[in-house]
Amino acid sequence: MGSLRIALVFLGMVLATIAAGCHSSAQRAGTDERSEPFVLVLGVAQDGGVPQAGSFDEPGWRDASKRRKVSSLGLVDPATGKRWLFDATPDLPAQLTQLHESCGGASGKAPDGIFLTHAHIGHYTGLMYLGHEAMGAKGVKVYAAPRMQSFLMANGPWDQLVRYKNIDIQVLTPGETVRLTDDLRVTPFLVPHRQEYSEVLGFRIDGPGRSVLFIPDIDSWDELDATGVRIEDLIAGVDVAYLDGTFFGEGEIPGRSMKGIPHPLISTSLERFGALPESERAKVRFIHLNHTNPALDPASEASRRVREAGMGVAQELEVVGLGSGRDSSHAAGAH
Repeated sequence: MGSLRIALVFLGMVLATIAAGCHSSAQRAGTDERSEPFVLVLGVAQDGGVPQAGSFDEPGWRDASKRRKVSSLGLVDPATGKRWLFDATPDLPAQLTQLHESCGGASGKAPDGIFLTHAHIGHYTGLMYLGHEAMGAKGVKVYAAPRMQSFLMANGPWDQLVRYKNIDIQVLTPGETVRLTDDLRVTPFLVPHRQEYSEVLGFRIDGPGRSVLFIPDIDSWDELDATGVRIEDLIAGVDVAYLDGTFFGEGEIPGRSMKGIPHPLISTSLERFGALPESERAKVRFIHLNHTNPALDPASEASRRVREAGMGVAQELEVVGLGSGRDSSHAAGAH
């Protein structure tokens, strides 16, 4: 009887694991939603990651807990097992594994699609892992604006991904919504940022009950104002807003004025958003943090200022449920 009891307990554990389905990583991140779509934060760092190449004294080289992957979001639909990436970063192998595990390992090898914001190194170079020398993927849909499409098709090694049909580029029109499933929609929009090789996009991700804004790179909120769009209005229209937090404040990079660096400082954003109602400020989570950004440290004065302002810093494996149920995401400002 003892052996039978042990066997039954083991079987129950196995069945419970299977029942968890498409949400193992999300479970670790603190969500209790098991059947509705969700967004999973896969990275929070600026293009160079944390620690950054050449910064040999950074603690992340010795302490893995101090490392941060390049900013990226995953979108998962447990009902269909489909999942999508927002940006293909240099950390794509690890991030794709995390996205795969968020579906309980039941999904296919490649994502069902990748949405690209722009042609800066942290946002598209992960596409190389889909190629002939690595995954040898077949027809992965890559959603890109027109100049981004032209850049990929005209420059090696990316044109080889197109010729070998590793990727299938889907051209985005800013303002036009892409319907992924009956319940999931993605809307691209233009944002002002350095455009050496491509346009720069932000994305609004809509689920059956909730929505997320993703703007990892932008020159300034004032320049967005000049386009006729106010960031406050974009925040008001969503439930969570992941916004450019590349640098915290003046003096962050020794010997260099921050005024010539095209990103809104977190300190500037805290001041601008300070007039918003508490419920609106609670939506804001800063992402795309440079390796010099003190807000990467939850114990820092910079992080304390963000929390006291009623906003947050994005955390890896943070989950935002997109269903109609109660908010399953981490509280803004939680570390």
